[in-house]
Amino acid sequence: MTTLFKYPKARRDESIVEDHHGTKVYDPYRWLEDPDSVETQEFVEEHNKITQPYLEGCDQWKNINQTLTKLWNYPKFTIPARHGDYYYYYMNTGLQNQNVLFKQESLTSEPVVFLDPNTLSTDGTIALAGTAFSHEGQYFAYSLSESGSDWIKIKIRDVVTGKDFDECLEKVKFSGVAWTKDDKGFFYSRYEQDGKTDGSETSANENQKLYYHRIGEPQGNDVLVAEFLEHPLWRIQSEVSDCGKYLFLSITKSCRTNLFFYVDLEKTGDIRGKLDIVRIVQQFEADYEYITNTGSNIVIRTDKNAPNYRLICIDLDNPEEKNWKTLIAVRLSPHENYWAACVNEDKLILGYIHNVKSLLQVHSLQDGHLIRTFPLDIGTIIGFSGKKKYSEIFYNFMSFLTPGKIYHYDFSKPDVLPTLFREINLSLEGFNSDLFAVNQVFYSSKDGTQIPMFIVQKKENVGTIRPCLLYGYGGFNISIQPTFSLSGLMFIDTFDGILAYPNIRGGGEYGEKWHSAGRLFNKQNCFDDFQWAAKYLVDQNYTQKDKIVIQGGSNGGLLVGACINQRPDLFGAAVSQVGVMDMLRFHKFTIGHAWISDYGNPDEKNHFENLIKFSPLHNVHAPRNVETQYPATLILTADHDDRVSPLHSLKFIAALHNEIDTCEHQLNPLLLRVYSKAGHGAGKPTTKKIEEATDILTFMYKALKLKIVKN
Repeated sequence: MTTLFKYPKARRDESIVEDHHGTKVYDPYRWLEDPDSVETQEFVEEHNKITQPYLEGCDQWKNINQTLTKLWNYPKFTIPARHGDYYYYYMNTGLQNQNVLFKQESLTSEPVVFLDPNTLSTDGTIALAGTAFSHEGQYFAYSLSESGSDWIKIKIRDVVTGKDFDECLEKVKFSGVAWTKDDKGFFYSRYEQDGKTDGSETSANENQKLYYHRIGEPQGNDVLVAEFLEHPLWRIQSEVSDCGKYLFLSITKSCRTNLFFYVDLEKTGDIRGKLDIVRIVQQFEADYEYITNTGSNIVIRTDKNAPNYRLICIDLDNPEEKNWKTLIAVRLSPHENYWAACVNEDKLILGYIHNVKSLLQVHSLQDGHLIRTFPLDIGTIIGFSGKKKYSEIFYNFMSFLTPGKIYHYDFSKPDVLPTLFREINLSLEGFNSDLFAVNQVFYSSKDGTQIPMFIVQKKENVGTIRPCLLYGYGGFNISIQPTFSLSGLMFIDTFDGILAYPNIRGGGEYGEKWHSAGRLFNKQNCFDDFQWAAKYLVDQNYTQKDKIVIQGGSNGGLLVGACINQRPDLFGAAVSQVGVMDMLRFHKFTIGHAWISDYGNPDEKNHFENLIKFSPLHNVHAPRNVETQYPATLILTADHDDRVSPLHSLKFIAALHNEIDTCEHQLNPLLLRVYSKAGHGAGKPTTKKIEEATDILTFMYKALKLKIVKN
């Protein structure tokens, strides 16, 4: 019998009730939305006092942690990228908290450390969040994040001397760096937010503004060049053209579609005030991304009239839509044009997704015709580097069983095939990828739609019933492609399990149509697809219901929360990481308003009526019997997550515990773990990654009553 817990009793404030379009909705745990209150902090501490001993007190926690640490301890590299006179790449010797940036004069010369983030904090919680070299590679702008927050600080380094300039740019969030051609400065976006900005706050991010910074000057001298005060939710991404003449502004207010403006910097001259902005696209109806330009003719990647994307040419002297020309036409499913880049002056590299697997092609910039297709196995291109002014490219290939293969190709030697520049190998003795099988299957969802799913297992276990880790996301046009997972490998190798990755609707695996089939009023399709994946795995004798653990993070955390509410009987355990759980108030915190494009606006009646149906917080219920009890559930969040605020997880676990307080049918544990000095996931130090992975695998071990077959 599973241990029964005495959970902390969360205070219910029954006075908090709101009228949503004629429907009264109580919100008794709204006090948990204040991260700074003593009561909230005590609530978190009380839960950690239960969950940490439950996990770390397990006799296998230490063994799992040691095994994971051994697995993790192998050299990792990223692709080289050329900037000016040097090549740059990141390396981690194995267990370093943060990757170290190296530079070298040639691909065969001795590399030297250029920037080591591990020296910036003792615990590795200061991370490199972004980088941008100036046009000639003379200067290097880099941004730092603390404790996993989306807030960053920008610093500037002289490439030759390796020394930083005095200035540090603050109050920056959701911003890149766009250098001007003269290397004297760059554009960046920042907020004028009052109060604390350390990632633990919940206030909405509004009124982002675009500034120009000159090297060597204090931030107070930065020039405000663009703002849109009448549109407080707009966010501004800037990019300077390859030739340096144009500044392009991509304006977003959600997680899809953007406006597209430009500025002629040659006409502007010295930047001393607001820029003269020309608006090309003035409606939020499609995505527009600058790729390159030849004079006034720019190449844009867009899904306007092309749900799987196309490349078009726009003449800035005649930018009206009627004058747009298609360079590379629409590719129908199962293709999606995922990304594009210009290299070697006149070549376009296009990355496609073909039935969820990467496809890499070269096209002509002049007329778009196909020049060649690079050979790839089943897997994913996770990194690419190349520039219009250089003939070399690098790309990193990863699969479920391959940590990374970095390839090099030089267009100045067209008869030479891409060569393997560097292969990333596990240091662990006894690991043999040939012992594993990767298969892609297609199963029917509730409405009959065919959903692709990857299944990874040991070859010797094919056809036998095994514990199953079912992972999903299903949102925001994000594709779940084959990638290497150490914790997933350990689930297979140590627990004799199988991994299943269904490409449920809401993702981008088959273009915008697949995305739209799982958003807004179609959001239930995501949950159905995930639940029917579990049914398929049971029906086809891969596993049993009580041996399935489901896992997802962020939007995937919402997926897990909704599914354990709707069909708790389908799963043996569940892990929800940094999930969106309150679907009636998500848009009121940090950057949550941007998610309306996928979820809908709760302030509108029709969207409210849709959201209330699946909002995890508002659909918690006491089980009718032991068979319908919630699966063993672990809710994970972090105190500096300013993407999906911890309040979602705190309110959800409080509601769960309230419903089962007097219910004798809930025997499985429902646990909350809140990590400190951590955020949504980006920049997390290796020690914290291993700690979290250990907690998750230990929880799975206990919840599914797994057997250790290999230590």
